[in-house]
This record gives sequence, structure tokens and C-alpha cells, in this order.
Amino acid sequence: AIPVRSSRLPSLSDAMPAPAHLFPLIRNCEISRICSTACYCHHKHLCCLSSHFAHSHFRYAPQKKFAALYRPKENFNYFIHARDYASTPQRFYLTPPQVNSILKANEYSFKVPEFDGKNVSSVLGFDSNQLPANAPIEDRRSAATCLQTRGMLLGVFDGHAGCACAQAVSERLFYYIAVSLLPHETLLEIENAVESGRALLPILQWHKHPNDYFSKEASKLYFNSLRTYWQELIDLNSGETTDVKEALINAFKRLDNDISLEAQVGDPNSFLNYLVLRVAFSGATACVAHVDGVDLHIANTGDSRAMLGVQEEDGSWSAVNLSYDHNAQNEHEVERVKMEHPKSEEKSLVKQDRLLGLLMPFRAFGDVKFKWSIELQKRVVESGPDQLNDNEYTKFIPPNYHTPPYLTAEPEVIHHKLRPQDKFLVLATDGLWETMHRQDVARIVGEYLTGVHHQQPIAVGGYKVTLGQMHGLLTERRARISSVFEDQNAATHLIRHAVGNNEFGTVDHERLSKMLSLPEELARMYRDDITIIVVQFNSRVIGAYQNEEL
Repeated sequence: AIPVRSSRLPSLSDAMPAPAHLFPLIRNCEISRICSTACYCHHKHLCCLSSHFAHSHFRYAPQKKFAALYRPKENFNYFIHARDYASTPQRFYLTPPQVNSILKANEYSFKVPEFDGKNVSSVLGFDSNQLPANAPIEDRRSAATCLQTRGMLLGVFDGHAGCACAQAVSERLFYYIAVSLLPHETLLEIENAVESGRALLPILQWHKHPNDYFSKEASKLYFNSLRTYWQELIDLNSGETTDVKEALINAFKRLDNDISLEAQVGDPNSFLNYLVLRVAFSGATACVAHVDGVDLHIANTGDSRAMLGVQEEDGSWSAVNLSYDHNAQNEHEVERVKMEHPKSEEKSLVKQDRLLGLLMPFRAFGDVKFKWSIELQKRVVESGPDQLNDNEYTKFIPPNYHTPPYLTAEPEVIHHKLRPQDKFLVLATDGLWETMHRQDVARIVGEYLTGVHHQQPIAVGGYKVTLGQMHGLLTERRARISSVFEDQNAATHLIRHAVGNNEFGTVDHERLSKMLSLPEELARMYRDDITIIVVQFNSRVIGAYQNEEL
């Protein structure tokens, strides 16, 4: 393998009553059996063979007769009190140290040297973190420095129908991007080293949390596919400098094509054969940033998001979107899908805000059930291992499936020239954006990074608040400000707010404790996996770049 160096929550008042028959199922640990038949991609899926109830991002619509089981039905306290199957019937809260231990388990920070011997970096560093809701977590994250070209790569990947595709994309995509950016001479040097058995030039320096693993079993297969790609780039050499936008698009599309091809060809090794099929039949969205000096490129496929935090002249914070969701809420995306298929399919393409009535993101890696012909799907499933052939999801053909492919992994790329007022970038899976507005994200991260808090009048949202209650809210806010630096990681601080904020916009320890102590079979009813990367920019260096250009 290539050598590398390592260095909106449902509000409590909005929830609906739960059916009485649900709780005996929970107590008897039967909910996983019921829900595994209710949706096409839960724990019976290839990647999540677990006895636990593991919701798969709700990316696929459940069958109508089971849809009632898929929504939170009663207020949150009702669920907590209904846990009479627990060993202790009394109310249970996590202590602040226990809450911190859970929130900080997956945090990672990296400080970038201002000068690495070749270039001055516009990135000061980054913080990242993950909070699972699914078991196992289906999100992934990656960060790496490009060693043979300039810049940094950072990305978040949101899996659905299992974790296999997100895992593969998190391992492989940055290599495809790095290779796409390499000059012809470097590609030749790498190919000659492989031919002669010499050590290869390291392409990426990874910045990884110990939990962010690589699949050693598939490394040779992945390397061979990558090598085929760079050989083709050598043969297609045009002598022109590679455009970053073009390189990002080509890398996304080529990796998705390789995922599909590897599943069709199979592998003599039964483990690898099963692995490539798991990767292809599950899916993943991706949001990737490439930062080189003042040039910031965001490549997005799916519904994770990139947001720029901007500090205004008065010190306040604003948010700038650098990506667009590829789903039914994006009118341009709906029109794109309709334009790619016959007029006769217009009414069946998007139903209940889902592609073919099933899939929420309109762009994704993998998900070959929305890309392959029916004949190809049947051939691969019938000739595959028993685990695949016995799986109801893999054998299921989407309704009104006439003119595939219906899904693409091609990213939408946005280029932004960084300015001194652009202080940070947030990359996050939709688990964050479902719970928080981008303006709140910008304010919370900005105030955390600068330590300067711009207080807004406390909004009570129509609630009748007594003078004593208002005093309590003000006291809470003061305590929150004084303890803001308990978090040493901006992503952790953001997750604390995403999970623990109450209706007044302050972190409520009781709420946070309840949310973090939910059992696996209920956690996914209230939130999704959350993965966040916060990138802090060096305003002084960015200003110097601007002066040079002037």
C-alpha cells in the first residue's frame, strides 16, 4: 500500500404519544425484530449484523404499516420513565464528568505549523469529533496534508444502509483526489517506483484519531484500483496544469465507479468478495474541503454541509453556506433528476421527498440499487455469497425502476477566496444541521474561538416566565460563559450545544444527561450520528496573501 506518515432535535413539547403496544416490545427486547422488517436497511443489512436496534439514518422509507414505529411518539420524559426494564427504576442522570467523558471520547485536534518547509499555511489547525447514535456509528471523518502538492484535505462522510461505504470512501477518496492533483512527472515517478519495487513517495500525511481505522484486508485491492487510475492519467496526459475543481469531480466519480466495478468483478477471497459487495450496496454522502492558501474548494455529494464563519466589523458572527443539500428541498436538484429521465417518470421520481420514494439524498457513493440495471443486480446477488443472497434488502428492487442510474456521486464544487474576516470553516454531517441553525453554529463556534460573547436578549418564545425563572436563566447563562473553556475542542463544544440546548438556547445539563444516557434502541429516534470538523484559519497569513495579489 502507499506509505503514509501519521502524525433539529424533536422538541420535548412537539413529540407525539407512543402506542401502548410499543413498550412491551421494548421491555422484551423485541423492537429490533419488529423494526428489522420495517425498513430495508437496518441491522439485517450486511454491515450491521447486530441484535441491537440500529436505525440507519432513516435514509430509506419504511413500509407504511410500520411507519408508526419510526417516529418519537411521546414526550422525551415519557420514554425515560418507561424504562422499567432497566436494573434501577428510579430516574438516572449522568454526572458532569460522565457527560464529558462521553462527549470527548472521539475528539481530535491538530495544530498546523505555519511554515512546513515549502509553504506558509492559511490553516491554524482543526478540531474534530463524533457522537454516535447508530450502533455502530455510520459516520466517518478524514483529514490529511497533501505532501506532493500543496494544501490540506478534510472531509465528513455520512453512511446509510450500513457503515461499509462510508468507511471505504473515508479511506480512499483523498488518495484519488491527491493523485488527480499530481503533475505528470510525479505520476511517472510513482509508477516507475512501483515497477522497480522501490519505496514510493508518500502522498498524504494523515491526521487521525486512534478510532479512525483503515481496512488492512482491502489495502491491496484498493491500491490496485488506485494504480489503474493513475496509469490512465499518465496515458491521458495533456501537459496542462490540473484544475482543482476538475480534479475533485474526477476523483469522486472515479472512486464511485471503482466501488461499482469491484463489486461486479468480485474477488476470489471470500472475505474481500463480501466486503466489496457490502460497500457497493450501502451508501455514503461526502463533504470535502481542499484548502490551499486563500483558495478554498468545497466538493459536496449529498446532504452534509460546509459553512464559513465570518466575523463582521462589529465583532458579531455570520454564516456563509458553501454547499447545497442534494435532496428534495433543493428545487434545482429535483429539476436535475427530472431532466435525466423520461417525462413519463416525472411523478414517480420523487415521492414523499425521497428518490423513488425511498432514498433521501439525491447524490451518494455506492447505493448500486439505484444505479445498476435490474439484470445486473440480480446476477450479482444470485452469484454472490449466501449472506448477500439471503438478505431481503439486497434482493429488493426499488419501485418504478425503469431508466437507471437514478443516483450519481458527482459532487457540486464551490470555490471561495478566503478573506481575513473568514475565521473558520465547519464541515458536518446532517446530524448537526437537523438540530441547529447555521447562524447559531457560527455564533457558538466564533464565541468559543475568540472568548468574546455578544449577549442577545433572552428569548422566551411565548412562554410565561416569572421573575424568579428569568433570574435563573440569567444565572445559567453566566455560568455557561464562565465554563465555556471546559471544552478544549471546538467540535466538542458544538456537539454539547447540539444535544443539550433547551428551548432558551442554553445548555441544559439534565437534558444533555438524558440524551446521552438513552439506550441504543432509542437514541436513533431522537438524533442522528453527528460528525463535525472545525477548521480555524490564520487571518494574518490570509491578509498577506491578499496583499501579494494586490
